[in-house]
Formats: sequence, C-alpha cells, structure tokens
Amino acid sequence: MKAKFTGHDTFPLRYGWLFKAVNHLNSNGNFSSSDEESIRHSIVELGVGKNMVKAIQYWAESSGIIESDRKNNKTFHNVTKNKGHFLFGDNGKDPYLELHGSIWLLHFWLNFNDEHLTAYRYFFNYSNVQYFEKSKLIDDCYEDAKRLVKSEVGNITTIKKDMDCFLNMYSKKVKSTAKKIDEDHFTSPLAELNLLQDNGRSFYVSNLTERPELPIEVFIYALLEFFKVETTESKVSTVDFDSLLTKPCSPGRIFRLSEAGLGQKLDEAQQHTKKEISWVDSLGLRQVNISESVKNNTFKYLNDYYGKSNV
Repeated sequence: MKAKFTGHDTFPLRYGWLFKAVNHLNSNGNFSSSDEESIRHSIVELGVGKNMVKAIQYWAESSGIIESDRKNNKTFHNVTKNKGHFLFGDNGKDPYLELHGSIWLLHFWLNFNDEHLTAYRYFFNYSNVQYFEKSKLIDDCYEDAKRLVKSEVGNITTIKKDMDCFLNMYSKKVKSTAKKIDEDHFTSPLAELNLLQDNGRSFYVSNLTERPELPIEVFIYALLEFFKVETTESKVSTVDFDSLLTKPCSPGRIFRLSEAGLGQKLDEAQQHTKKEISWVDSLGLRQVNISESVKNNTFKYLNDYYGKSNV
C-alpha cells in the first residue's frame, strides 16, 4: 500500500462531478496535467477552474469511475465498464445519484481499496474510534500510516489537509448558535449517509450501528466483492463473521456496522438470496456460506436494486 494524501486540492467530492467526468471522457475529452490544450479544453467543458478539474479527476479515479492508461509517454483516461458506465454512462443506472443506494455504492467504491491509503480510507478501514477529536485522529493517522505504507508518508500537514477534506465531505456541520444544518455542507453526496456527525469544536461522532437505510442489495454486492478478495487463492465457500466485521475493506468496516447490525444484514441477505448466502451462529462458530451460483455474480444484486427502484 502506498500513501496518497494529496490530489484533490482540498475540494471534497460534489454532486455532478462524476457524471461530468464520464461525459467529458465520452465526448473525447481527457484529463491531463501536462498538455496545456487538454487542460484548457477540460476547463471549458467541465465549467470549473483548473484546480477543480484536478479534483474531479482525483475523485473519479479514486472511486474507480475512470482509470488511467499510459501510451507513448502520454496518460489517457477511460471510463470503467463495471463502475463508470454502469452508474454514469449513457444508459447508466443512476447518473445523477438520485437513489440513496447509489451513494452507499459510491462510498463502498471509494473505500474498498488497499493500494492507496488516504484519510478517508484510514478512517473507515483502520481506525477504531467512534468519538474523536480531529487533532487526535490526524496524529493517529500519521503514526499508523508510517506502519501501514511502504512509500514515504509525507508530513503531518499534508495529512491534516486530507483529513479536513474527508471530514468536510462526510459530515454535516451544525451551526452552534442556530442549531440548524448549514446548507453549505450539502454539496457532497456522501454527507447524506450520516456516517459522521460534527459536534462542533473539532469533535466528531461516528457510531457503529445497524444501518437499516443501507439497501440489502448494495450490502450483498459489497459482501461478495470482499469475499472474492478474501478467497482469491483458495476455493473455500465460507468467510468468517469476524472478518466481515473488522477486517480492512470489509462491509462491516466500510459501512460502520455494529456486531448486531452485521448479523441483521446477514439475516436479510439470507432471506433475499433464498439462502444462496447463509450463515450460522451457534456454539461460538460464526461463518457465512456463499453458494457457487452467486460467487462471481456480484452485479446481479445491484441490477435487482436498480430494476425495482424508481427514480
């Protein structure tokens, strides 16, 4: 894993940016930091300043909506089939993120990554705090990053900026005087998930809970994606409950599920898949079984969700 605490120029992800990124590439645009003509074209097409162009590229790459490819010493970008085209393409399932499940899915894509460590991936995959002060989380991230990554971590100021961006992106700030939600902080769709609450004075809360608002189809997709990674080199059909709850990149970690919450989601998954996904919890043994018919069919359940949902 490498450190990647820069790239967004402190701009949190905003509504419409990923759709803009996909449209830009689909209309023969490109993201480039070295080709002045390409930069000017991106500024005009996306309708934002140069720094925001970089931020749009960063969030599109970090979520897997686009990917880079280097040819003849030039970097080109493509829209990914299973993410970019699936959600934001011409026939995308929800290009304007009007469905709550799409935001949960985007959250999973952003954090299901063990190649690059960022402030948000650190929090959702490695931090164990539920109540914290920003300065302490920054210090923890800095110290843990030196242990987790193979590359240079950089200085703590860089991590602070990335942490500020993450906190602004995921939390709705409350004005201490009026006790009302500040409208300025509705610009990021990820704040709608309510995974992080800003209590003011740099104190935050992020409870582990049951998440009834998380669509079961998105949970099943995340479970199957995690299972594929966990069993890459084996042919087992089971995964340990505790791994699903606490391992980095697991559904329990990324969705901030409590132990009871994960059990509840597994009950729902068992019912939804007619026991193609099942689990046992007896005599200290807690295991989840995945049948062969669904192992490599992760997008089936997302298609079920978008098929039944009305925007």
